[in-house]
Amino acid sequence: MLPKDMYTSVEEFLKDWAYESEATLKVLSVLTDESLEQRITPEGRSLGRLAWHIVLTPSEMLWRAGLAVEGPTQSAAQPADAGEFAFAYQHTAASLTSKLQEDWTDATLQEDANMYGQVWKKGVVLGAMIFHQCHHRGQMTVLMRQAGLTVPGIYGPAREEWAAFGMPVPE
Repeated sequence: MLPKDMYTSVEEFLKDWAYESEATLKVLSVLTDESLEQRITPEGRSLGRLAWHIVLTPSEMLWRAGLAVEGPTQSAAQPADAGEFAFAYQHTAASLTSKLQEDWTDATLQEDANMYGQVWKKGVVLGAMIFHQCHHRGQMTVLMRQAGLTVPGIYGPAREEWAAFGMPVPE
């Protein structure tokens, strides 16, 4: 299911992307080498696999929409070093910002792109990419809690951050 709305302004997307990519970077930066194998079930994706999927998606999705974002390819092996996830993502996110500013205009967002056997407006591609990232970032936070990691607040304080505000943790 695609989002109903789409971006109609590159500037509007870049404002959201700045926040969302920084939030994702905060999550990726907390990972440890030991946490990468954390799973909910034996057949479920590991924390490392979800993180690597988030790293790979911007360049893969936007390549399909005609924007050459620099980043690891889909065939790139998942790193064993947790620090490499944040490094690779930061590079990809910065490339996305740069390439979008250079190569796309507001009019480009109205153009069609062949996406996974469907036709999407490029403005929808940008929205879907952010929603996709948010979805998997949420999955990651559950696995991070199970792995004993501190989850950073994204859209509000995380449990550990309430104390820094001098407030009780909500039930």
